[in-house]
Amino acid sequence: MKAVRYHQYGDSEVLRYEEADRPTPGPGQVLIQVAGMAFNPVDAGIRGGYLRQVFPLEFPHIPGHDVAGTIAELGPGVVGYRVGDPVIGFLPMTASGAAAEFALAQVEALTAAPGKVDLADAAALPSTGLTAWQALFEHAGLQAGQRILINGASGAVGGFAVQLAKQAGAVVIATAGPRGLEKARAHGADEVLDYTSASVPAAITEPVDAVLNLARLDQPQLHELLDRVRPGGVFVTTVPPGLESVEGDVRAVTMFVRSDVGQLAGLVAKVDAGELRIDVSARYPLAELARVHQLSDAGKLPGKVVVTPA
Repeated sequence: MKAVRYHQYGDSEVLRYEEADRPTPGPGQVLIQVAGMAFNPVDAGIRGGYLRQVFPLEFPHIPGHDVAGTIAELGPGVVGYRVGDPVIGFLPMTASGAAAEFALAQVEALTAAPGKVDLADAAALPSTGLTAWQALFEHAGLQAGQRILINGASGAVGGFAVQLAKQAGAVVIATAGPRGLEKARAHGADEVLDYTSASVPAAITEPVDAVLNLARLDQPQLHELLDRVRPGGVFVTTVPPGLESVEGDVRAVTMFVRSDVGQLAGLVAKVDAGELRIDVSARYPLAELARVHQLSDAGKLPGKVVVTPA
């Protein structure tokens, strides 16, 4: 089969489009014929070796932990699925991933794919949708009527977070760059702030119950946002290292997404019900995955990208 692999850490040039052995599913596993793999910025960080202590790899490594496709083969003991079933999943970041024509997955990491979107595009849901859900409801404990600031709402996680927070009955303040303002409004934000034209903390005149930070900020910038959280509120960031110190009655969380099939199935149901929109900005063929990484490294990637083997 064709796959993209890297045999050592490095820049985007270490990614090779090459032949690899088609894997065979073991007990509790299935083989997926990949329809799409979603690129995530953490993929580039892992490839560069910056996260090797958190995500140690064995080489050669196939990247890509968000997958959508159809089941091609069942391993021993697998029940509940048949060959040809469309599925999506969030694969372990240290295992061989979905940047290939075929990918292995533990069956407990998978759920049925949404039927209302193209199967390849459904790969853009798992890790980003789960990050948004867990940030809002597990860590921030968001409830109807509360005010939340979502900083960096134009990205994939931010787009899901705005939609989910609004559906939960929260008042949503979203920040985005000029190109993302209309998207944040379309997702339901009550107020949208252009972070390039004004100071976001100064523009928030009423304290919020929660902040979800999705942008890489320095400590002074993080504390400026923290100061807008009311006593008893929550500050959640998905970008480590997070806040180094917190004063006052505010809970601060630096979160890391985890696979949760029950939550993912709930997100799929929302997609199929028309309650949650998956935004895909571009598709690239698998042979050009190195180009995707190169664009990401340069900060020029045009939103959420799905990579397809075909």
